[in-house]
Amino acid sequence: MTTTYLANPTISVDAVSLTDQCKSVVVTEVGESLESTAFGSTARTYVKGLENNQVVATFLMAYGVGETYDTLEGVVGTQTTVVVAAGGKTFTVANTYLESLDLVNANLGELSEVQATFTGGTITKS
Repeated sequence: MTTTYLANPTISVDAVSLTDQCKSVVVTEVGESLESTAFGSTARTYVKGLENNQVVATFLMAYGVGETYDTLEGVVGTQTTVVVAAGGKTFTVANTYLESLDLVNANLGELSEVQATFTGGTITKS
């Protein structure tokens, strides 16, 4: 069994590095399933349809110029590019869409965090 220790991951949104504000990120490659079962089949079969990829990142909220709020607020409702590098691999998700952004998500005595979910787009792996 191989275990990978995640060292020095990076993330950028719209070409702005948010690495110093990111706590976690999940990049999911999704190929929607299309049923291809035909007459005479004894089991359902499926083929890959459209991609519906997703990037979910948790950021510490910072309101300065070029920080979390400034960067994410600028891409809400638009297509953008998210690049995640981890474990020696780089995943570029182009034309991904950020539908919404929590403007304030805070608890007394805790650092403010926000979760951003980018959907759709195409993944390039390198």
